[in-house]
Amino acid sequence: MYMYISSRAALIRNLGVALLNGAITLIILLIAPLGLTAVIINTMLVTAASFVNAIAGDTVVKFLQPSQIKTIIENSEIRIEKSESKRF
Repeated sequence: MYMYISSRAALIRNLGVALLNGAITLIILLIAPLGLTAVIINTMLVTAASFVNAIAGDTVVKFLQPSQIKTIIENSEIRIEKSESKRF
């Protein structure tokens, strides 16, 4: 089963995941005895890192989709044919 999702929906999902991770981090860090500045900076960094990781994961999934694999195979076959024709 393959899940096809638009880039806008993926962006909204990734933003939701990042904000949820940031909120959880904020709650955990507010319990810890840290300064407010450290808590805010850490929360923003976790939110940004979650967003970047979600985007990277989507990129890998997009790369591994059957349509991409078919294109890669076709391109490699063309390169092999060209290299074989140059040898002879």
